[in-house]
Amino acid sequence: MSGRRGETTSSVRERPDRRVFETDEDFRADLRAFLTKHHPGRRPKDPAERVAWQKGWLAALYDAGYAGPSWPRAYGGMDLPFTRQVIYQEEYARARVPGPLGTGLGIAAPTLVTYGTAEQKERFLRPMLRGDSVWAQGYSEPEAGSDLPALRTTAGREGGGPDDPGARYVVNGQKVWTSSADIADILFTLVRTGPPGSRQEGISYLLVDAHAPGVTVRPLRDLTGDAHFCEIFFNDVRVPVAQRIGAENGGWPLVRTSLGHERAAGAMNQAARYRRVLDELIELARERGATADPLVRDRLADFETRVTIMRLTGMRTIADIMAKGEPGPASSTSRLFIVMFEQDLHEFAVDLLGAYGLLGRRDPHAVQRGRWVWGFLRTRASTIGAGTAEIQRNTIAEQVLGLPRDPAMPSAERTR
Repeated sequence: MSGRRGETTSSVRERPDRRVFETDEDFRADLRAFLTKHHPGRRPKDPAERVAWQKGWLAALYDAGYAGPSWPRAYGGMDLPFTRQVIYQEEYARARVPGPLGTGLGIAAPTLVTYGTAEQKERFLRPMLRGDSVWAQGYSEPEAGSDLPALRTTAGREGGGPDDPGARYVVNGQKVWTSSADIADILFTLVRTGPPGSRQEGISYLLVDAHAPGVTVRPLRDLTGDAHFCEIFFNDVRVPVAQRIGAENGGWPLVRTSLGHERAAGAMNQAARYRRVLDELIELARERGATADPLVRDRLADFETRVTIMRLTGMRTIADIMAKGEPGPASSTSRLFIVMFEQDLHEFAVDLLGAYGLLGRRDPHAVQRGRWVWGFLRTRASTIGAGTAEIQRNTIAEQVLGLPRDPAMPSAERTR
């Protein structure tokens, strides 16, 4: 294999065989013991050190055979049955250990498993799972927004015929709102290989080396003061045809797979995490003497109910993926429910803080170092990522409820 960054498998060890557990509780105990014993400690403040710290944890997880609960064993995963995937997500969230780097594991990997060639799977999947290669999504564009078929980034052929392995694409254009692009090694990117106006019929799915000549990544600062997103510029970037997933101009089915998994990714993990966050919110209400207020108790009871629904929905999503291989359009229901919940929860938390809700993380008088205010600002973008809330509602209406399409709106089939 090549020694280029993010593409080598020479340093990736085979996943060791795990012993068989007679019961789910035996598995839970074993996993909990591993996560407790090998916890990587406090997150470093320096960004570069934080990435190295997170990569070290992902490598340790993989090398011990605890990575990829739903991944096929052939690519280093655990291939767990349904109940143990649920247990894995619950224990992982409880342990407060680092999650994956980039967005490849939950979005690109299922697409690669479904549509990639044997060589592509062997080349890319294990390094992604181990954290040796960080992936970021290049979908959204400044002029397209959630209407992905309107994308303008082009990829013209250079040299060779359709079957020439030495042929390349020359990519030009811009992407925006890309998480983790500043630390990425590979950008899974949608490009227009068809003529202008070809909409979804002219889209291809390329894997672009994030360090290639002509790739420029710039961070975008948001309301929190942090730079969670980036914009990407492609200027005559050469990409081998061998790094196209699926057929030329046949990328739209892959997009549907990617977006379905993006909306479903981590549903159980988020449910377990928000179980913990809600407990902390209840404690905040107690500390501020607000639990005597029946209206406050009513809101907390509502959040309790919604966290339970979130957990059950996450379980259903996992079951759907295991049964059908895809989360289906119902993943939009889960995604919409979660983003509305996290916005409501943080709005309520800021209300509880009263005047302290005006203080950011850097103010010495901020409550709990400003975490609730930061969360309030951060979740303003929740109803945009992975498809806007409006797009999710269109998908639910048309593809889940079977309602007629609104002719004034883009079809949910053709949008993020």
